[in-house]
Amino acid sequence: MTAPYDLAGVGIGPFNLSLAALCDGVPGMRTLFLDAKPAFSWHPGLLVEGTVLQVPFLADLVTMADPTSPWSFLNYLRRHDRMFPFFFSERFHIPRREYDHYCRWVAERLPSCRFDAEVTAVEWDGTAGAFALTYRSAAGVVSRVLARQVVLGVGTSPVVPEPLRPLLDEAHAGRVLHSADYRAHRSRLAAAPDVTVVGAGQSGAEVMLDLLRRQDGRGRGGPYVRWLARTPAFAPMEYSKLGLEHFTPDYVRYFRHLPEAERERLVREQWQLYKGVSAETLGDIHDELYERTIGGAEPRAALHPGVEVVEASERDGGYVLGCRHAEQGTSFEVRTSAVVLATGYAAARPAFLEPMAELVDWDERGRYQVDGDYRVALDPRVPGALYVQNAELHTHGVGAPDLTLGAWRAATILNAAAGRTVVPLPSRTAWTTFGAPEPAPLADPGSPVLARSEEGGR
Repeated sequence: MTAPYDLAGVGIGPFNLSLAALCDGVPGMRTLFLDAKPAFSWHPGLLVEGTVLQVPFLADLVTMADPTSPWSFLNYLRRHDRMFPFFFSERFHIPRREYDHYCRWVAERLPSCRFDAEVTAVEWDGTAGAFALTYRSAAGVVSRVLARQVVLGVGTSPVVPEPLRPLLDEAHAGRVLHSADYRAHRSRLAAAPDVTVVGAGQSGAEVMLDLLRRQDGRGRGGPYVRWLARTPAFAPMEYSKLGLEHFTPDYVRYFRHLPEAERERLVREQWQLYKGVSAETLGDIHDELYERTIGGAEPRAALHPGVEVVEASERDGGYVLGCRHAEQGTSFEVRTSAVVLATGYAAARPAFLEPMAELVDWDERGRYQVDGDYRVALDPRVPGALYVQNAELHTHGVGAPDLTLGAWRAATILNAAAGRTVVPLPSRTAWTTFGAPEPAPLADPGSPVLARSEEGGR
C-alpha cells in the first residue's frame, strides 16, 4: 500500500469536484477523489431542455474562491471556443445541461478524480494513523488506500413521503417515481392519461411545466396534469439582493452560533430561500395555462396548494391518493394514472461509514456535529479529520445545499486540511449585519461630531 494521501474525497458531485479543482496544483497536497459512477453526472433525471441553474454562472466550481483558477466556467467556454456566443447571449443563468457538461470537462481532466470506484468502507486504522478507504470497481476489483483526512461529498438522497414508499418499487416503475428519475420515464408519462406531481419546489414546477408542454398548443393530447403541494402557495424563490445575503459566509457564521432550537425553527421557516420556485418558471406555467383558455376552453390541469398526501394505494390499474387540505381541515381523494414525487432530498448516513460509526460524535437526532471548518466531531482517539459537504443544513443553514457557497466551503476545507491559508477568503461578504451589532466605541468628547451636537447642530 502506498503512503497515505493528505486528503481523500468520497463522492464526486459539484461540491467535492470544487475541492478537487482547488486542490489541483497545491504544493504538498496529495489528493484522491472516488465515485461509484462510471463518469461525472449531475441530476441526470432533471436535465430537461430549457432548464437553467438558479444561481449565476459565477457560482461555478472555483470562481467565488479563486477566479484565477484554470477550472473556471469562463475558461471552459474559452477552451470550447464559446466565449463570443456566450457573451452575446447575455446569460447570467446558464442551462443545466451546460453546467453538467462543464463539470464533466473538469472531472475528466483532474488526475485526482477516479470514477468506477464505489467506496464500501471507511474506517480508522490506528496502526497506520490514517483512515482506510476500501473501494470496488464495477468489475469487482477491490482496492484499499489510506488518507490522513477524508471529506464526504456523497450528496443527498431522494425523500419519499411515507404513504407512497410501498409504491416505489419495480412493479410500479415508470408510473410512481421520484423526480430524480423523471427524464428516464418522460415519454411514458407524457403518454399517460393523467399525471399527478407532488411537491412545490423547483423540480415540481419544472416537471409540471414540461408535462404541460407535452400537450399541444390548445391543451389537447398529452396527460391531464395535476400539481399538489403542502406549502400554502406555489411561491417564488426569495431572490431579492439583500435576501440572497443568507447565502453568504457572514450568515453561515451567524447561524452556527444560534441555539439548536432556533436553528431548527429558522430552517423550517426559510423554505422560500431554498425550496421556492424561480419566478420565471412560475410565469411560464401561468402563460401555458393562459394559452389553454383562449376561446373559452378549460385547461387540462389543476393546481392545489396546501394539500398533503396522507394515503396512497393502487386501484383499477391506477392510483388513489388520500389527501388532506391543511387550512380547511378537509379530506378528499385524487385518482391518477401516474405520480411524480418532486419531494426533495435530504442528507443520509452513508453505509460505508458504519465501520467507524461509534467514533463519530452524532447529535441527538443522529446527525453530524460540524464545526466552522466543516470538520465532523470525532472521538478523541481519532486524530485524523473528517469533513462533510452538504450534510450540515442543521448547523450551517440554508446555504448548505446551494451552489453559491460551494467554492467558499471547499476553500475553507482546503485551508483547514492544509493547515495554512492556501486560498485567501474574504472577511466580510454581506451588507447585512446578522444579529446584534457590536457596541460602538465611545466618541471622543473633543471630536467635531460631538462638538456640533453640543452646539445644537443636526
